[in-house]
Amino acid sequence: MNIEKVVFGFFILLAFTLNFGFVLGPMDVAHQHDVFELFLAIVVSLIATVIKFGDRTQVGALHLATSLVADLQLIAAALVWGHAMYVTQVGMTPDVTSMVVSFSAGALAANVVSVVLLIGETLQHRR
Repeated sequence: MNIEKVVFGFFILLAFTLNFGFVLGPMDVAHQHDVFELFLAIVVSLIATVIKFGDRTQVGALHLATSLVADLQLIAAALVWGHAMYVTQVGMTPDVTSMVVSFSAGALAANVVSVVLLIGETLQHRR
């Protein structure tokens, strides 16, 4: 068993599941979407991005692209949240919550593509 591939798969799947957990729930209900879970999704997504820098294949480039998209979407969600809470101080209204969850859902779509790539790559691997 290659520990490098285990760590790679672990972080891809963890980024996906944390992002999924954050998005799950009604879009406009703020208490259904925990800021700590968004923070963890961002951190794990950034770690997954750093891990993906080492792969020089075409599939590796797609993995990196999906990870960068997820990072940008999650960071945008966090910026919207922070702006609503600390700059304008309007709080997490249904409109703001919907925007945060929409950005996170975009990141989830990128993470789904990454997981599909990982599964496809694994299925093509022959012993």
